[in-house]
Amino acid sequence: MNYLKEFEKSLIRCRYSKRTQQTYIHQINNFLNFLKQVNPQKIGIKEIDDYLYICTKDKDYSLSTIKQIVGSINLFYREVLKKDLNYFYGKNIRQTHYLPTVLSVAEVQRLLSVCKNLKHKTILTVIYALGLRLGEVLNLKVSDIDSDRMEVNIRQAKGNRDRIVFLPKNSLDLLRSYFLEYKPNKFLFEGQGRDKYSSTSVQKLLKKYLKLAKITKKASVHTLRHSFATHLLEQGTDIRFIQELLGHKNIATTQLYTKISKSSLKNIKSPIENITLI
Repeated sequence: MNYLKEFEKSLIRCRYSKRTQQTYIHQINNFLNFLKQVNPQKIGIKEIDDYLYICTKDKDYSLSTIKQIVGSINLFYREVLKKDLNYFYGKNIRQTHYLPTVLSVAEVQRLLSVCKNLKHKTILTVIYALGLRLGEVLNLKVSDIDSDRMEVNIRQAKGNRDRIVFLPKNSLDLLRSYFLEYKPNKFLFEGQGRDKYSSTSVQKLLKKYLKLAKITKKASVHTLRHSFATHLLEQGTDIRFIQELLGHKNIATTQLYTKISKSSLKNIKSPIENITLI
């Protein structure tokens, strides 16, 4: 039996998104390669424990990646091996919590100002202006832009959920200039061969412009999304509205931004202010 092929069929049958399919297949491929001397039907808890130990100790995978692997394994067992494994990982595990990096409005301005390439500038602008994930901006199609309603349709995003986000006027003006010059056909941002732009290319161009803008923060493409959410919160936008714009299923995910919002910190009064120092 071609276990990977059967797993792929089951993921398609269960209507997982293309990106989730790729992630789960990648994880199961690594898992089966690690245990290539063992018949998958005979893989048990001990083998899974050994694999996760290697992933944690030697490969230094994050807890979120480990949980992703466990989810893939459980699904593989259920759909392909027809066994209810229900392997649980995480009890008594101490998770490290990191606050996301956020650029200031001035830093975003500097970043976009050094972009002299119109396509590059438009891509980074759209990510920040709409608060998009990298995969979402790459999957945008020309038909997703509704200039009459000043909206953009984000289709089949994380969790296979569609959503609508607002389109700022200055971003529409930039998109029109971009469209006139590059004339995209299907995907809004196309690379060679009229296929959609690659994620690696976007990551590289961001790194290039961060350096040109002299921004030394450890920023990624996702930092622009974090910055969008934080800046909205600092403007006084209701967190429920921000949740909808970001496409978060759980409000707790959105509430993370209250921990890094400057406006939230400014409203806190230190008890030292009740004491006369001079």
